[in-house]
Amino acid sequence: METVWFCVVAVMIAMYVVLDGFDLGAGIVHLFVARTDEERRKVLRSIGPVWDGNEVWLLAGGGTLYFAFPALYASSFSGFYLPLMMVLWLLIARGVAVELRNHLSTATWTPIWDAAFSVSGILLAIFFGAALGNVVRGVPLDEKGMFFLPLWTHFGVTGEVGILDWYTVLIGVFAFVTLMVHGSLWLAYKNDGDINIRALRIARGGWHVLAVCMIAATYFTFRVQPQVPLNYFAHRWGYIFPALAIIGLIGMRRGLHGWPSEGRAFLASCLFIIGMLTSAVFGLYPDVLPANTGPQFSLTVYNASAPSYGLKVGLAWFIPGILLACGYTIFVYRHFAGKVKLEEQGY
Repeated sequence: METVWFCVVAVMIAMYVVLDGFDLGAGIVHLFVARTDEERRKVLRSIGPVWDGNEVWLLAGGGTLYFAFPALYASSFSGFYLPLMMVLWLLIARGVAVELRNHLSTATWTPIWDAAFSVSGILLAIFFGAALGNVVRGVPLDEKGMFFLPLWTHFGVTGEVGILDWYTVLIGVFAFVTLMVHGSLWLAYKNDGDINIRALRIARGGWHVLAVCMIAATYFTFRVQPQVPLNYFAHRWGYIFPALAIIGLIGMRRGLHGWPSEGRAFLASCLFIIGMLTSAVFGLYPDVLPANTGPQFSLTVYNASAPSYGLKVGLAWFIPGILLACGYTIFVYRHFAGKVKLEEQGY
């Protein structure tokens, strides 16, 4: 049951990154693809009907983590207290910017909402990437499973590490580029005209940077976290996950150049994100939070999980709940399918 819930948490996180990732990516490129007020309204209209629903997967992931792995939840939310508070404020700023731009649309406030939407998207992408980098690299867990990290120390990956070092910054940049391309493809898929042209131009240029970042992140992950190469060498079938990422990367390229199709390119971007995240999860298993102070201090699916009986009962309640969330998500995306059309009211 521990492994089942480990997979469930991984799926929740992957769904959040895929769905809310293009919302963040739209914020990253917002000020570049949209030049007029009408175009910026179209950008917001592209994500407006779905962005808050996408965040359901973040809540579901956090709730699942709290239920299934309470020790991990307690340790990570105390050790990463400062960055988590920053993420919370950025999520609030983004939501306020999206919703209040239409209600406080004046020459003074509108540029503030546009800037808040863009800056929050940029910083959230980098912060989420850096958080993943910290998990992969490992944290200084003690015998009680607790740790504390300053914002930075010597920018190295060994010894007295901080939240920011050269590896976590690399993963943060990788996440930023990934979501920038992901959001650009979504905007190109949902819009026509100048927004479509500019979004595709950003996606084409960003693809090359993304390919370089993927190679660098993969290489240094194998160097920084010894558990990752051990898992791949021991279980060769796990190479299916990085294969998915490579297929997604090639699919994006083909969708942007070979057989131009914004929809296919966006789906390939989804596959790329899923492939990269599942590759990281597979590489870390059975660790859920590795310790750089020694493997004996690491939190695993076994020593961080809730009792087996609770996991079984929880699964029985989780299945109908997640099916309801999936049904809602499918309904919303089908209802608001097609290119964006502005209305007198709303974004």
